[in-house]
Amino acid sequence: MPLPSFTVLLAAAAGLKSLQAATIISGTFILEDAATLLAAMQVASGGLSLPLALGSLYAGIVLGDLGLYGLGRLSATHRWAQRLVPQQRRDLGHDWVKTKVVPLVLVSRFVPGLRLPTYTTLGFLRAPFLPFALAAIVATLVWTSLLFYISLRLGTLMAHYLGIWRWAGLGVFLVIIILVGRLATRLYNKRTPQ
Repeated sequence: MPLPSFTVLLAAAAGLKSLQAATIISGTFILEDAATLLAAMQVASGGLSLPLALGSLYAGIVLGDLGLYGLGRLSATHRWAQRLVPQQRRDLGHDWVKTKVVPLVLVSRFVPGLRLPTYTTLGFLRAPFLPFALAAIVATLVWTSLLFYISLRLGTLMAHYLGIWRWAGLGVFLVIIILVGRLATRLYNKRTPQ
């Protein structure tokens, strides 16, 4: 979802809280960090209420996390997956992850690029759902609140100093976040023996 269309949808939905919430939740399924930044910018400009923005972000991100787990769980029932990973290996994986669900979820939330493979693998290996869901909720609350607060502060400063150019500043900030995430992933992969 390109930046202008997200903000145009939010602006067009002004006064329609359900449409604003649906737009934010949909945005988290596409690119959650961008949706968080854009929602914070809308709050900073007065176009969106803080509780609606944060509540929608939390709901969308947690639903996405639970969906990834569900996709992994569903794929384990498919015949091709059962051929690729024999039952004995799945049982070994299940035994290993069942005691490590919370740390795995927390690490994958804060290290870019790990969420999709980790959450789907946890579902595939039938990791305990309740610890997974609780860890995903806590990690989402911490990460999203932190990113939202930074974006809100930055959005307020950019609106004050950059005016109409604040959207260009947001674009630069978003590119920096993506690049830092990729750099962190590369450094982690070089450090970890294969």
